[in-house]
Amino acid sequence: MTYLDYSATTPVDDEVLDTFIKASKYIGNPNSLHKLGTKAKHLIDASTNQIASILNIKPSEIIYTSGASESNNTIIKAMEKFQNRGKHIITTALEHSSIYAPLKQLEEKGFIIDYVPLENGLVKLDALEKLLTNDTVLVTIAMVSSETGIRQPIEEIGKLLKKYPKIIFHSDITQAVGKIKFDLTDVDVASFSAHKFFGFKGIGVLYKKENLIIEPLIAGGKSTTIFRSGTPPLELIASMAKALRLSYENIDNDIIKVKKLSETLKEKLSIFSNVSINSNEYSIPHILNISVKGIKPETLLHSLEEKEVYISTKSACSTGEASNAVFALTKDEEKAKTSIRISISKKTTNQDIDNFLKAFDESYKKLM
Repeated sequence: MTYLDYSATTPVDDEVLDTFIKASKYIGNPNSLHKLGTKAKHLIDASTNQIASILNIKPSEIIYTSGASESNNTIIKAMEKFQNRGKHIITTALEHSSIYAPLKQLEEKGFIIDYVPLENGLVKLDALEKLLTNDTVLVTIAMVSSETGIRQPIEEIGKLLKKYPKIIFHSDITQAVGKIKFDLTDVDVASFSAHKFFGFKGIGVLYKKENLIIEPLIAGGKSTTIFRSGTPPLELIASMAKALRLSYENIDNDIIKVKKLSETLKEKLSIFSNVSINSNEYSIPHILNISVKGIKPETLLHSLEEKEVYISTKSACSTGEASNAVFALTKDEEKAKTSIRISISKKTTNQDIDNFLKAFDESYKKLM
């Protein structure tokens, strides 16, 4: 099997699974006052401290959620309580569906949503600043596009928005965590999921600066914070901390390795006359988006699947025929309708790349 769909989800690392199993021995509810509960809470606190240390944030700024989709919904829907400050939100055409869906719900309630212009896939800072008004309450821009891999200058955007203290700056960093280095100093809120860096599905984080008070999406009592209710999932939290630590242990070497694999892919795929490379120099090497003119993405995907090679057509959570992200980047409707995503990781091997290229060549010749 050749798996090249790491941006959709990653397999659970053996060491992460081991941590999950060990944590499952802690049978107490972390919020119980007896010693079994105290023991469980100590493990959660240690895990939270580790996550905070790796991301250079405060433990008190970590809210555990079921994943990035819940985190995104939490911060966007919280804007209803900020209506006295404004009803204008700015985003991009490269966001995840868990951004667009709650934004649409707010739009139906009278919020105004603007999309900042892009240049080569990047947010134009001057254009963003021109869009800001006295009514702007939220700017939400993903650090890395899940479809094209475009890495936005989040740090620069954050510095710009610091001049406007009324505005909350949120970033979905799901496709960045564990893959690249970044700085959250000037980001007010950020979302991510553990299953993107070899952790379990069903656990994620909403990072929120201490001084920002929001309404919880899920109410009903204190969990690890007052901003999200529910019994803390000890095993998932501890295993996420382990997954995060492992993902950053050798990140410099991992990035070099992934970049070499990505360059090989681009070089070999460029030979095919009907193939266009959509990802550009601003894309992280882990995500390579291409279009194959004349072949439906689903048809190509299933042809590769027959050879036990697994890729994706778009973001796993997206709907519709054409890729809005690819169209926003290329302004080419045909490319948007024929795009596929190849996503690799530190666990991808040269043999995986060779297997993919061989299977792609066979499918391309057959389907064309």
